Amino acid sequence: MHIDSQYHGLEYIQGTVNMYYPGIDHYNAVIDALLSKGIEPYVTLYHWDLPQALQDEYGGWLSENIIDDFLSFADTCFASFGDRVKHWITINEPYNFVSQGYGGFGTQAPGRCSIRVKCSEGDSKIEPYIAGHNALMAHISVVALYREKYQAQQRGSIGICLDSRWYEPLNETSMDDLEASGRALDFHLGWFLGPLVFGDYPSSMRTLVRDSLPSFQNRIPGRRVWVNGSFDFIGLNHYTTTYVQAGRPSYVSASFSSINPDGRFEVSCTFVILY
Repeated sequence: MHIDSQYHGLEYIQGTVNMYYPGIDHYNAVIDALLSKGIEPYVTLYHWDLPQALQDEYGGWLSENIIDDFLSFADTCFASFGDRVKHWITINEPYNFVSQGYGGFGTQAPGRCSIRVKCSEGDSKIEPYIAGHNALMAHISVVALYREKYQAQQRGSIGICLDSRWYEPLNETSMDDLEASGRALDFHLGWFLGPLVFGDYPSSMRTLVRDSLPSFQNRIPGRRVWVNGSFDFIGLNHYTTTYVQAGRPSYVSASFSSINPDGRFEVSCTFVILY
């Protein structure tokens, strides 16, 4: 059973993170009720419900400050529920809230993008990569905390839930379309899985995004945290397949969503082979 243990268990008041006991009591009751029925809970720490106070205080996921606050929140959850919860998911589908909250048409919170008829502020060329990088750093830091402080005693596991389409070349005989489909997969699944497995973003992202893509060493400064290997498991959601056609450089290529029964198989096989 998947439940979201969201920020309702904490209060954020004037820069200080405090316990909110009614929220803690609520999730204790939910977890106990599930276990009493023989249902094993899988708890997601973040499912896109950032407290408005953190957005107002420092810009939410655009600031590195979010890492320490997310770490405090996770610490509270592990201490409060970890005696019964054995499966933790740090963040649900970071690609979605990053790409749609800071790029595209800004359809998700905080609604930032470069299209002024849709968003009053934002920079889609840079902000999705900053927010995504901070989300990765938050995940990695929380995994390190759990492993160092809780895992041996609580005997649980921790990971992240990613999503990815399968990208099919529109013309299977076109090398340009084949390469474009590979890049599309890099910019979706590889964006967040690549660093966790290899310690850096896919080379295609480094080549195309250049200075807009944040860099990191294999360790986070000031913390005993390794980037690659920061998961016990990976959740993978697949919803649809998209055809990809190569376009001119710096031009958004055409794509068409479709139903492809083999898409789930293809993206899963790619996940296993590449990562």
